[in-house]
Amino acid sequence: MRKKFISLFYTFLIIPVSVFGQGLITDVSKSGTSAASFLEIAIGAPAVGMGGAFVSVANDATALYWNVAGTAELEENEVLVLHNNWIAGTNLDFLGVVFTLGNFGNIGASLILLSMDEMAVRTVQQPEGTGEFFAAEDIAVGLSYAKKLTDRFSIGFTSKFIQQKIWHETATAFAIDAGTTFKTDLFAGMTIGASISNFGSKMELSGRDTRRFGRIDETKLGSNERIPFNVELDSWNLPLLFQFGVSTNVIQIENHRWTVAMDALHPSNDFESVNVGTEYALNDFVFLRGGYQSLFLDNVEGGLSFGAGLKANMLFSDATIKIDYAFREMGRLENIHIFSIGAAF
Repeated sequence: MRKKFISLFYTFLIIPVSVFGQGLITDVSKSGTSAASFLEIAIGAPAVGMGGAFVSVANDATALYWNVAGTAELEENEVLVLHNNWIAGTNLDFLGVVFTLGNFGNIGASLILLSMDEMAVRTVQQPEGTGEFFAAEDIAVGLSYAKKLTDRFSIGFTSKFIQQKIWHETATAFAIDAGTTFKTDLFAGMTIGASISNFGSKMELSGRDTRRFGRIDETKLGSNERIPFNVELDSWNLPLLFQFGVSTNVIQIENHRWTVAMDALHPSNDFESVNVGTEYALNDFVFLRGGYQSLFLDNVEGGLSFGAGLKANMLFSDATIKIDYAFREMGRLENIHIFSIGAAF
């Protein structure tokens, strides 16, 4: 039985190779050729603090984003919320909830929202504004299920609804995420994680702003400048991503734990890269983190990150509160400060 689970695990690792096409290495990055790029924004202060090397760690409600199989390891119900200012005046919000159902497994729900303040509509004829305002908003809603098939091997799946909207135009898609984790006897219990994200349908904007008026055919009787027609827009793939990660506790004695992690990323819209990170925990109360993301990518802004966190029991309750902070270097873009708050109960 154990060999079957291991075989299933390695089969899962092979699937993305055929999905992405021939070979793992390519000379073309395809950067900017996918829709819903907000799905690529790293979620959660602990994960960001570790440089995004979180696929095999995935030990809180943000596992709904990083590797849904990690939610199977949670022994308590957990909720996590995040709000931070993202680049270019946008705001990023995340809500993740995981419920434990014993031998049945764990279920979860997640919400990712990228939004912006309204902006004035400007045209060539009216550069100061037309009096109208527009906004843009991206949203992804996911429902997840994860289960421990053995004491070492877990799997998980997420179905997602994705929507992007700008003014009167809207694009929607459906996608699935899948992930696995496997605990080994190697190197003080090294954990292997793998996930594939955003495998789904294409996105195409549509709405009333694609409606235009013009002369269709000069040779036809009755042709004039007020004939209505719709502009056909292209459809775009979602940012498909395969990640493979390993992590292990270099030190785990008494009240001290030092974890190191590394993830290899193979996206459909960029070159391959590597994230590395580490976390030191004292008394399972104070956490210090550091990492670097997007190693081996030439055209990337920043990469260094670090963070810290606290975990404590609430007074007069069995609930545990987690407060985390992370700093992410963004190069020529504005550096990001991320705060997240979670509770286990």
